Amino acid sequence: MRHPYPIREIARQAGLSEATVDRVLNNRGGVRESTIMEVHQAIKDLDRQRTQVRIGGRTFMVDIVMQTPERFSTAVRGALEAELPSLHPAVVRSRFHFRETGPASELIATMDKIAKRGSQGVILKAPDVPEIDAAVGRLVAAGIPVVTLVTDLPSSARLAYVGIDNRAAGATAAYLMGQWLGDRPGHVLATISRGSFRGEEEREMGFRSAMRIAHPQRSLVEVTDSDGLDATQRALVLEALKSDEDINAVYSMGGGNAATLDAFDALGRECAVFIAHDLDHDNTRLLRQRRLSAVLHHDLRQDMRRACQTIMRAHKALPDEGPHLPSVIQVVTPYNMPPGMSSMPSAG
Repeated sequence: MRHPYPIREIARQAGLSEATVDRVLNNRGGVRESTIMEVHQAIKDLDRQRTQVRIGGRTFMVDIVMQTPERFSTAVRGALEAELPSLHPAVVRSRFHFRETGPASELIATMDKIAKRGSQGVILKAPDVPEIDAAVGRLVAAGIPVVTLVTDLPSSARLAYVGIDNRAAGATAAYLMGQWLGDRPGHVLATISRGSFRGEEEREMGFRSAMRIAHPQRSLVEVTDSDGLDATQRALVLEALKSDEDINAVYSMGGGNAATLDAFDALGRECAVFIAHDLDHDNTRLLRQRRLSAVLHHDLRQDMRRACQTIMRAHKALPDEGPHLPSVIQVVTPYNMPPGMSSMPSAG
């Protein structure tokens, strides 16, 4: 495979030995297919980050470890790589470890591998379970600072959390839901990708509490454990809609929104109000089409920049700053989409 990089650069990016990389590049055999894929992915990552691979500036190798649907991991990768130039004169290099679903043990194995081989920092989105907390502790004990992203692990040894105040976001969704539904009867479907993610759990608590106070007559129906994956989400929502003919609104905390709307369409049901999170590719399209009423959004590029800067501060490369404040929650409609996205809805 042709490339302009020294073997040691590829080996560092892939987290493998130079000898292993050399065997892969020269087709010498005796290497597992998964290892070959890691080498090829490392070269692709170096290509994407090529403007950062240069002499000068202090270099930080950061690992991004996430359990999340592909649509969000793609958004995170894009946001981070867009922010790399803003971190000059430091050079931030990134390795990505993304998975959509699976047992916590697989995520922990990745974290333990990073602890063993070394890293300047880890940006983590993971379930809030004791085993993950323990793995964070092992990373920190190895001298690797951990920053949680979007969903927190407050009982762990993580250095900081970067993201929105999720409970406030849930309460905001309840306020909007009440304003837009008004006196119209009906029940609200609350969808969560998995209850072990604290961020979604806090959104649900904020939403349920605010709805109970302001709209005690309106029932909430919960759908969970889809991991935000479309096929699972569609099946679960279909089941909920068939069981409750009064559901006519949705607050989505965990994604899979195209699949949710497809379930409504399959039964010929109206979704009067649909509030979602994050302007990923799916939600941007659905908002333009007015299939979503609003998206609660935060600046992911700013979050990634803050996460990297927090890691750099842990290494004394930047001066300390004040307390970490939550990211700003933006209520985005088809008419106030961020720059670079259409400000008017499409006809489709």
